[in-house]
Amino acid sequence: MLQFAKLLHSHGFRITFVLTHFNYRRLVRAQGEDAVNGLPDFRFESIADGLPNSDDDATQDISRLCDATTKNCLAPFRRLLADLNGCCSFAPPVTCIVADGGMSFTLDAASELSIPNLLFWTSSAGGYLAFQHYHHLLERGIIPLKDMSDVTNGFLDTEVDWIPGFMKGMRLKDFPSWIRTTDRDEVVLNYLIYEMKRAAMGSAIIFNTFDDLEEPALNALRRFLPPIYAVGPFSILSHHLLPSDSPLNTIGTSLWKEDDSCLKWLDDDNMKPHSVVYVSFGSITVMTDDQLIEFAWGLAGSGYKFIWVIRPDQFQGEANIIPAAFVEETKGRGMMVSWTAQRKLLAHPAIGAFLTHCGWNSTMEGLCGGVPMICWPFFSEQLTNCRYACAEWGVGVELAGEVKRAAVEALIREVMAGEKGREMRRRAAEWKERAFKAAGGPHGGSTVNFNRVVNEVLLPRKQI
Repeated sequence: MLQFAKLLHSHGFRITFVLTHFNYRRLVRAQGEDAVNGLPDFRFESIADGLPNSDDDATQDISRLCDATTKNCLAPFRRLLADLNGCCSFAPPVTCIVADGGMSFTLDAASELSIPNLLFWTSSAGGYLAFQHYHHLLERGIIPLKDMSDVTNGFLDTEVDWIPGFMKGMRLKDFPSWIRTTDRDEVVLNYLIYEMKRAAMGSAIIFNTFDDLEEPALNALRRFLPPIYAVGPFSILSHHLLPSDSPLNTIGTSLWKEDDSCLKWLDDDNMKPHSVVYVSFGSITVMTDDQLIEFAWGLAGSGYKFIWVIRPDQFQGEANIIPAAFVEETKGRGMMVSWTAQRKLLAHPAIGAFLTHCGWNSTMEGLCGGVPMICWPFFSEQLTNCRYACAEWGVGVELAGEVKRAAVEALIREVMAGEKGREMRRRAAEWKERAFKAAGGPHGGSTVNFNRVVNEVLLPRKQI
């Protein structure tokens, strides 16, 4: 969202970037007070989300957050808009809203002011297409599951061939994970069905993707939703469109403090191309201590150099201790950090494989870096992204089932030096080239689409 706001600012828009109080405080802790000082025409504000106050350095509970924002955010958002529209005579009124697609309460406020509301869905288009068909799964009696044994008895292997736009061979197990419930009242399942119905009220919907990558899913969505625009990858578009001397370049987008020591380590003159495994499971994934230990010894057994991002809040267990024997055995060929500048790291020529949870930002950044992926999806549409990466785009291989060190080691060796790994690297390089073609120049499809969003959606009632 912050990247997109910066892109709009570069086109002359005055920006008010709105976070919840919780995330506002996290941004300050991670980036410092200067991160929210902004500029005269790029300011930061925050509203309450209705949850108890907390200063945890961790993602809030997803179910509680979905429920709370739906019920509690409209009123404070209305008050903020009223304050912005009446704050002073020299500042123009709010003329458009760009909102996270899951924050559809903003649609009501936009309607009251008769201004456009652009919805930005941060999932993949394929994942969003799956969300849009949750209600069809309900109507067909497929969900809720009759019994949780359906998760393991082969029922989820059922192929779904009746949804236009999906890749061939799409299965129930590839749908975002919220269908894996026996409870018709499951909070996130119902939240997503509600948000999908309201999406048609938006002025347009954008995705951080590009047409070549997800054209069938994008075209399927265009048949029943407002105008759909693919305007990514943002990392490439930002590099192309943002002035290098823009003061906004100093504002970071991470809610954790970044450790850049691993980037300096990669710059060592003795570091060979494609020689390092990068491991990160994103900002939400949690694991047990047993899974941590299996990943650790899998990395150790592979023999390859590695960088491993381990967040402070990443574990379910109580020990949360990296085995001392692992640290000793991998001394000099491994680095562990709590967070890092992932986009820069994945673009480094020394990175040879990405062990990932398949969150959409990570998937896109892996594609932009031309890096093959070992996929261990955790929840939501990460399962969908994993299926596409492995079966459609040819850049990934899935670590399926229970995490075992032997499987981790074998997949790392195959991706780094095996025949399948070489083919994945070739395909990843092709997708990298196509991503840069889409967003790296004035005539690329995503660049054109971004300009269309500005001119066709956000500017009709606004003059820069």
